[in-house]
Amino acid sequence: MNDPIYTLEQRQQAFAELREVKTELAARGWFPATSGNLSVRVGDFSPERFAFAITSSGKDKSKHTPDDYLIVDRAGKALETTKLKPSAETLIHCEIYRLTGCGAVFHVHTVYNNIISELYAEQGSVPFQGVELIKAFNIWEEDAKIEVPILPNYADIPRIAELVEGRIDLKVPGIVLRNHGIYAWGANVFEAKRHLEAFEFLFEYAYRWKALRS
Repeated sequence: MNDPIYTLEQRQQAFAELREVKTELAARGWFPATSGNLSVRVGDFSPERFAFAITSSGKDKSKHTPDDYLIVDRAGKALETTKLKPSAETLIHCEIYRLTGCGAVFHVHTVYNNIISELYAEQGSVPFQGVELIKAFNIWEEDAKIEVPILPNYADIPRIAELVEGRIDLKVPGIVLRNHGIYAWGANVFEAKRHLEAFEFLFEYAYRWKALRS
């Protein structure tokens, strides 16, 4: 590449970070049947010109191979010659990076985030109020309330990507696709993982609370 966006060292660091978090989340069973995807920004953080490393499509995320990741540009196109394909939902990652300026985006499929997205689908968002782990999003108000947006799970990924800008809440670092999974992001891998864990706690909390009251 001419005038590269990232260095070889930055590429290697991004792949190492993805491998570490992939290992941990796979151990929790959050990537069933090769689902889910992870990405981390590489090099230049400008909104006009950036790249990110992302998991390649169709890989067993409980395993490690030389073909687990690739680098794509802000449009989701591979920046290096490769036979690998980026994850199907790369365009959603592109929109999240563009709109938030974040440093990492994690997407997982769990039973709780699927059930909760269905329970609140008609409402259009999942409400939480007064739950302690809302503080994980740096929201410190007493009895704080948030709404996690729910987007439709179209088969056509570009249709979903087009909806992200109109639904994203910059104070809430996550969106859910109905009957699909959560996208959580943060300034870096550590923060994105913290946010993802908080969302999954909240989804399980909401499910169990509803079950107790039924």
